Amino acid sequence: MRVTRPIVAAVLALGIAGSLVGCSTEGPLDNIVGGIVGDSVEQLKGEVEGRVSEALGGAQLTTDGTLPASFPAEVPLVKGTVLGGGAAPDNTGWVARVEVSSAGDFAEAQRLLEEAGFTGSSIDTDATSGFGNFASADQNVVLTVATDAGAVVATYVVTPR
Repeated sequence: MRVTRPIVAAVLALGIAGSLVGCSTEGPLDNIVGGIVGDSVEQLKGEVEGRVSEALGGAQLTTDGTLPASFPAEVPLVKGTVLGGGAAPDNTGWVARVEVSSAGDFAEAQRLLEEAGFTGSSIDTDATSGFGNFASADQNVVLTVATDAGAVVATYVVTPR
């Protein structure tokens, strides 16, 4: 009986402390915890991008709403929110991801590429997606527009010719 009382007291103390911690969902502690978590996520994201680049032999990866500086300017991107992209070592290929408003934006992306001198082939579209190959004298572009995690995303995969 003497051993049981300390165990019961400890369990009750832990239960009360847990309830007290769970009571407060807003306040200075949340701001501190949120800041620490946010900083940790950003640091981890940078480390992951660096490790991916190293593992891929120097490939660049961006997830911060920018494209690698070496992304070819002659490849026009459809209007939308740039999500990020990538660049293979030695300018051997690039990727751009742009969030757009609908799958219908494939037609606008196609128009922009064709106006810039790209010729389309293997184009296939429906109400929810689009796919096409585009070629110019210097670049090949594979363009897809599809829903990705609830957002409609245009993905450009560019390689030199």
